[in-house]
This record gives sequence, C-alpha cells and structure tokens, in this order.
Amino acid sequence: MANLNQHADVASTTEINHVDIAIVGGAMAGATLALGLAELAKQQAGSKPITIALIEAHKPSREHPGFDARSIAISHGSIFELKQLGLWQHLDPLAEPIHNIHISERGNFGMTELNRESFHLPYLGKVVELEAVGNKLFSLLEQSDVALYCPAKLQDVVAGVDSQLLTLDDGQQIAAKLLIAADGVNSKVRQAFKQPLEQVDFNQTAIIANIQVEQPHHGWAYERFTQTGPLALLPMATSHGESRLSMVWALDPTNAERLLKAPKAEFISELQQAFGYRAGRFTDVGERFSYPLMLSYMARPIYQRTIFLGNAAQTLHPIAGQGFNLGLRDVVCVLDVLKQVLANPEGLDIGSAAVTHAYLERRKADRQSTMNNIEFLVRGFSNDYWPLVIGRNLGLRLLSWFPPLKAPVARRAMGWHKG
Repeated sequence: MANLNQHADVASTTEINHVDIAIVGGAMAGATLALGLAELAKQQAGSKPITIALIEAHKPSREHPGFDARSIAISHGSIFELKQLGLWQHLDPLAEPIHNIHISERGNFGMTELNRESFHLPYLGKVVELEAVGNKLFSLLEQSDVALYCPAKLQDVVAGVDSQLLTLDDGQQIAAKLLIAADGVNSKVRQAFKQPLEQVDFNQTAIIANIQVEQPHHGWAYERFTQTGPLALLPMATSHGESRLSMVWALDPTNAERLLKAPKAEFISELQQAFGYRAGRFTDVGERFSYPLMLSYMARPIYQRTIFLGNAAQTLHPIAGQGFNLGLRDVVCVLDVLKQVLANPEGLDIGSAAVTHAYLERRKADRQSTMNNIEFLVRGFSNDYWPLVIGRNLGLRLLSWFPPLKAPVARRAMGWHKG
C-alpha cells in the first residue's frame, strides 16, 4: 500500500478508501501501534492481510505536541515490549540508560535509592528525547505498508453499523472497521462521539527544560519532592561534551509563570535551591516550556467500533514517569486482542463489540491501579500536613533500611506488571 504523505492533489476525489483499521494520532502510542499492526499483518500468511491507515496532523518536530522537546523515561518492562515488537533496536541508539534512581524530600530526612546492581540488571530504564524518537518512528512508517496520511487532520467521523467513516480536512474519506483514537487528551474522536472525560485538577504547572550540569550524571535519575510539588531529573546523552539532565518541575501556576519568564541565572539559582547539589552544580538551562498538570481519563475508553488508548484514554501527572509506559501497555493489549481475532478461522469482525469489550476488560485493572497510585503520590507528596510528612519520610527511610521492601516499588517503577 502506498504511503500518502502528499495528498492535496487528490482532494477532489470522493472515492472512499476502505481499511480494516484506522488510527487517528501518530505520536508515540499511535505510531508504535501502527508499526506493531504492520508487523502483525505480515504474520497473517495465507489469509487476507489487514489494511491499516494512520492519520497524523504534523511531522515530528519540537512544535509537535507528541514529539516535542521533552524527554521521557522508558521503563525496563516497556523496553522488553518494544523488543518484542521489533522496534527497540531502532530506538536504543537514541537512549541513555538509568542506572540508579534517588528519591528524596527536600528539608526532611526521607530518602531512598533504587540501584541496577540490586536487581541484577544492566539498567532500570532508559531516557529518550521525543523529537528524535518521532523522526525514527516516522522513517519506519514511511517504509512500512501503513497508509500514512500526514499532514492530515480529522475533520469529522460518523459511526456506522459496519464501519466508521472518517473525513479528513482535504475532503478524503476513509471507512474503517475498527477505529483507534490515539489523538491525545483533546481527542477529536472523543469529542465527535461526545464521550465524557473525567478530570482531576492538581493546581500545578510543569516546567520542562534541559539542564546542563558541571559533573557527569553517571546514569542517575532523581525524584525530589519539594514544597511546590515533585521535581524530576533524568539523565540525557551528552551534547558537545556537556553533561545534561532533563527536568520536569511541578509548581503552583503563579510561580511557574514567574520562573518561565525569569532570567537564566535567577531560574538556575532557584532550581539549585529547590533541588540541592546532589547532582552537582547547574550551569545552564535550555528553552523552557510549560503545561498544566491534571489527571484526565475516560471511565470507558471504548465506543462503537472504537478503542481509545494512550493520552486519549488517560493523561497522567508525570510524578512517576508512567504516561508512555501505560500507553504502551494499551498498545500491547490491542495487539494481543487483535492477534487472537485474526487467528480465529471464522473471521470474527475486527471491529465488533466482542473485540472492543475484550480490550476494555483486559485493561481495566492496570489502568485503575496506575491512576490510583499516581493520584495518591501527587496528593501525598504535595501536602504539608505534619502526620503525612512524617509518614512519607518514614516510608522512604524504611525502603532504605529494609531493601526487600524495595522489590515491589522497583517492579512498578520498571513497568513489570501486565494489563
């Protein structure tokens, strides 16, 4: 199937392109799913191959909402899944390993560490820059059998008995037996179907930036709980010989707005004061970005012939770095469900209610558990109520004093739980 990167010249056609699966949104979750489905299609020897379309509004860039200037931590469990999909070999050269994680609370005695040696692993996870990953994933998509509509925006979608009819901004139409919405927290698909979205506002704003530090990071990642909210630093690959850390700093909206506009020296000084010198002296900061922090989720991330996944289904607070890792488990579950469908000799309808409800049931426990844990962390570590302060500091100390207690914490952090 030909890629359709340049489609303006066919805008006048009214012919409907019929596919088995259409994915709206080609950021991390959508692109990964499309490539996974393309590989799954190749494995269907002797049967009618499945056809896949991916609709994405932007090419990867720093301005792309899914492939912007951020870095993300990919857990050990997620790397295993990406290897199974045949994708990690392409992304690994872009990744920087996390060897150790240091967790602490500013101004209090609570502190613990997770170390790769303790779990007999080469790393606990790896950090990738989204823009670089986006370019690599799109390069793979352009070489695949996925019909790639980019740049193209979803204009409208109408639910039908046998398929979903998608209309793009240039007039092209696609009919899909199964629609996958991977188009982010402001999902156009969800809005078109008027599906509810629950939101919990944490009254925090995240500032993200790359920080230059005078000493090598040696693969250390840091999670520090401050009075304003969590402050995370992730190890990045060196740039021009300089050691770098990727920063996510949760602040109240007023402080965040002030620090976004503050001169570099003032910003670095306040960051150093909030974090301390455990990672060394901060010497420079790159361009600063911000976004509001909230938990957004669909109670039922399915609709007629439609599955919602990744940030379209749930958008998490970055306190535990689980956003993409949870979204990838959504992707893997879709692939597992569809693999079973395609193996059915009776040729079960790929977009039937049996398929969407099988996905819903299999993802329920993991989604709910992850969202509950993150909300607990955000509220528990953004509260100065003294019994809570004492309790969480004792908890961090207990993890240090009794290493066996770290195992379930580490398993969660490394993504070793199945949905």
